[in-house]
Amino acid sequence: MGYLVSVTALWAFSFSLIGVYLAGQVDSYFAVLVRVTLAMLVFLPFLRPSLLRGRQRLALMALGAVQLGVMYTFFYQSFLLLSVPEVLLFTIFTPVYIALLDDLMFKRFTPIYLVTAVLAVLGAGVIRYDGIDSGFWLGFLVVQGANLCFAIGQVGYRRLAADLPPTLAWHNVFGWFFIGAMVVALPAFLLFGNMSALPSTSMQWSVLAWLGLIASGIGYFAWNQGATKVDAGTLAIMNNALVPAGLVVNLVIWNRDADMGKLILGAAIMAASLWLNHWWLQRRSAISA
Repeated sequence: MGYLVSVTALWAFSFSLIGVYLAGQVDSYFAVLVRVTLAMLVFLPFLRPSLLRGRQRLALMALGAVQLGVMYTFFYQSFLLLSVPEVLLFTIFTPVYIALLDDLMFKRFTPIYLVTAVLAVLGAGVIRYDGIDSGFWLGFLVVQGANLCFAIGQVGYRRLAADLPPTLAWHNVFGWFFIGAMVVALPAFLLFGNMSALPSTSMQWSVLAWLGLIASGIGYFAWNQGATKVDAGTLAIMNNALVPAGLVVNLVIWNRDADMGKLILGAAIMAASLWLNHWWLQRRSAISA
């Protein structure tokens, strides 16, 4: 739990740093490439290939490709379409995806998750009910792509860890995770990157360095380790702890303009969907017991 709490505090600043210093100024594909490259360089010196079999290496690389490479591609694009508070609020779906993936893994279906998802969509609409346009909904869908990739990575990592020795030195194998992310990030930049929108200030380079070395390098290692040490319900809840933390950072430190009435109402509806989801899980657990 301590891992997840610490990384939540660390990542709370990432949303605003991207929105304030990078979005619309630095090519998003280049930003993803730099972030993944720096994170990979943190762990390459510790990599011990002999600790994993070939299939296990490929599995860890695939998780990195999805959870980091594809997710970041969606994530950075969302800042071009939405404000920082909106991006934060729309990440609220991740716990639902984690629960649905858990159902899929164990071959069951829980209809209540569809109800909570509809409530969350309603909350999203309230936030921009007088200004919804194609760009807004496109941004909403892009964030969901990022959420789904992040959820797949977490559930997959938990499953992989369960099949590996508990004494495994993860810092000696985690480099494969970032190598997998690089397999996505490098081709994406070469195919779609804009060479005329590279970082032009020391602040932009500094933000990229912090995001790559600390937020990604240390952050993803600690978060995934934390994901293996808690139950799925706790992991789902901690995925949403980032929302209020990130909003506090954005609105207090950067003082971004926002319609607080709509923001609070939309967030309250989303919170209600989470409460309903949590109530159902507790009820199901009680019945099972």
